[in-house]
Amino acid sequence: MDGGRPARDRARHIIVVGGGASGVLMAAHLLGHGSPQVRVTIIERGPMLGCGIAYATTHPDHLLNTRVTQMSAFPAEPDHFQRWLERTGHSVTGQCFVDRATYGHYLGSLLDPWRKDDGARRLRCVQGSCVSLRESRAGVIANLGNGTSIIADAAVLATGHAVPARPKTPLRGAWDFTAPADPEASVAIIGTGLSMVDHVVTLLGAGHRGPILCLSRRGLLPQVHGPTHPLAPGRQDIPLGAPASTLLRWLRRQVGLAEQQGGTWRDAVDGIRPHVAAIWRAWDRQNRARFLRHAATFWEVHRHRMPPASAKRIEMARATGQLVVLRGRFDRARIRGDDRICLDVSGYGRAAARILLADHVIDCRGIRRDPERDAAPVIRDLLMRGTARLDPLGLGLDTTADAQVIDRAGRPSSRLFAIGPAARGAVWEITAIPDIRTQTFELATGILGTDRLSCLQGG
Repeated sequence: MDGGRPARDRARHIIVVGGGASGVLMAAHLLGHGSPQVRVTIIERGPMLGCGIAYATTHPDHLLNTRVTQMSAFPAEPDHFQRWLERTGHSVTGQCFVDRATYGHYLGSLLDPWRKDDGARRLRCVQGSCVSLRESRAGVIANLGNGTSIIADAAVLATGHAVPARPKTPLRGAWDFTAPADPEASVAIIGTGLSMVDHVVTLLGAGHRGPILCLSRRGLLPQVHGPTHPLAPGRQDIPLGAPASTLLRWLRRQVGLAEQQGGTWRDAVDGIRPHVAAIWRAWDRQNRARFLRHAATFWEVHRHRMPPASAKRIEMARATGQLVVLRGRFDRARIRGDDRICLDVSGYGRAAARILLADHVIDCRGIRRDPERDAAPVIRDLLMRGTARLDPLGLGLDTTADAQVIDRAGRPSSRLFAIGPAARGAVWEITAIPDIRTQTFELATGILGTDRLSCLQGG
């Protein structure tokens, strides 16, 4: 044991499983906490840290959907990203929307201080697949696909979104930007969220001339970013724990207040953003399910907006008739004898069922996949052994408010933690950088700045 040394000064070794945005932010906060005794090992399958599925793109038209000024990795340094852009030769303002590849490079650069000289002894990056995590008296044992093992005091799961390894044919996955060979080919996109926006701007940028059909149940597109001056309601002003319908009526009154002050609905939505986790935690399972079923889509199109440049291209394509948005529920896809793809679509409202034809079909139905079937191998193993469980709504791993993984018997672990999209059930709104940076900062503070791991020796 470490005797009377303060918790902050004890030697700690933390494994971070996943080197995407969540994992890199977690590692940066752990290493930057101030104690030279903290070591971090990142286990990541891919060759680049910080990219993940969101920032691995190299297409210049794939833009962040959040302004530069809100994308800092550090809550206490809101201009950190903008200063990095200036140092690396990018001439932008805080109100700009830069491409996602640039942001991926920024995330990777967060670990540069620990890649050389004395810092290199504190950070280890292992390229490989973590297939299991097991707790023992010695700490946590991470087993890799190549047969090797790593022992540490604790582990943080930062595996990101559950994404199907092989999209069902004949559908192409949302992250497959392979263009049709024929620029006149008809394209159908299932889903009308931000992934659809990426695909449309990619097609248009490549000179695609064929028709583009976008399909979703409600036919709603993301709203467009505009000037915003967020309202600042206090926690006491929000009807926490009230039914979702009551909260939505309150939010509409906030919109009215913003408009009376010369603003827009954006001021109300952005004003409630810091309280989303508290709102979610205050709801019981029935209210959460009701919100997801009836209101989540409307919230998301207002909360996750398009950059103005992308919106302009979308509107131009709609105005010319090249891009058409339809309402309907996608049921299945099948290939005809002439290799065209038939989409069976159920009608929405009074609309009749129909069959649509396309040459190229992309599945952009969002991130609500099966968190068990489509999960990373390490999460599937945890679930199978009962070391972890899914949250009651099946959004991801079940965790406490402090990110502790909860096992099948309902017991929170003191060594296993889960953050970001892999554990949406505890906070729901945890896919954007401003939310993830707050979560990772608070978890790093909780692990290293308190006695949570005071009983553990350095690995």
